[in-house]
Amino acid sequence: MSRLLFCGLGAVAGFGGVLTTALCKDNVAFDPKEWRPFKLTGVTKITHNTAAFRFALPTPDSVTGLETASCITVRYPGEDGKDVVRPYTPTTLNEEKGSFELVIKRYDGGKMSNHIFGLKVGETLDVKGPFLKQKYTPNMYQHLGLIAGGTGVAPMYQVMKTIAVNPSDKTEVDLIFGNVSPNDILLKSELDAISKHSNIRVHYIVDKADKSWKGDVGFITGDVIKKYFPGPKPGAYVMVCGPPGMMKAISGPKNKDYTQGPLDGILKELGYTSEQVFKF
Repeated sequence: MSRLLFCGLGAVAGFGGVLTTALCKDNVAFDPKEWRPFKLTGVTKITHNTAAFRFALPTPDSVTGLETASCITVRYPGEDGKDVVRPYTPTTLNEEKGSFELVIKRYDGGKMSNHIFGLKVGETLDVKGPFLKQKYTPNMYQHLGLIAGGTGVAPMYQVMKTIAVNPSDKTEVDLIFGNVSPNDILLKSELDAISKHSNIRVHYIVDKADKSWKGDVGFITGDVIKKYFPGPKPGAYVMVCGPPGMMKAISGPKNKDYTQGPLDGILKELGYTSEQVFKF
C-alpha cells in the first residue's frame, strides 16, 4: 500500500503522527521473482468465516516494498504435487515495519483459504511479489469512487489508507461497500476509523438487515452509485473489486487473460468510459 523503496529516509504522516521508515532496498522482504517463506505470528477472528493473519517479516526493520495498488501471490504444494497459487492484497502499509497482514475469507472447497486457516502459529506461507496492479500517485484524481464486495475491499482499503496517511493528498474518496449482512462487513472498525478523515467517506450496503441497521439495504445499483459518486465528469475515476456476479453487473468482467476487458454493466450505463474505470 505504499511506494517502492529507495535508499534514504522517508516519512509519511499517520493518523496520530508520522510513520518514518528507512527506505533502503536491503529492508525489502518481498521479491517478485522468488518465493520466500514468512512465519505466521497471529490470527484475529473478524467474522464467522473471515480472519486477519499476521506474518513476520525477516527483521523488525523490514518492509514489504508494496506500491499502491499492489498484490502478492501465495502458494502451497497441493496433494497432486502441483502448487496451489492465489493472489491476495495485504492490508498493511509499506511503512509499517516488521510484519504484514492478510484478511482471508474461508470458502467451502477453497483450497488456499482452507490451507491458510489450517496454519498454526509458527508455520510459514510462501510469498512472491509485489505485483503492481494500478499505480496510484497523490492527487492524480479529483474524486475516487471505490466499489467493493466482500473481500474485494482489501485493495480499496490499501488505496484509502495510502491517501489518509498523506496530508498533501486532497483526493475526495467515496467507498460503496456491499455485503450480505452487517455481520459480514470486513474491516469495519478500520473503515469507520478511516472515514473520520475529512476527504474519505464509507457507505455500507447490505442484502439483509434488521431494524437496528442504519445503512442502505439492497444491491449496488445505478441509483446507489449516483447517490454517492459525482458521475463521469473530468477528474473522476472508479475502481471496482468483488465477486464475479458483482463485477459483471457493475463493470463487466475482466478478460480470461486478466486484462481489463471492455467496460460494461451499470458504470457504462451511467456514462463512464473504460479510461475512467479500473477492475481489480
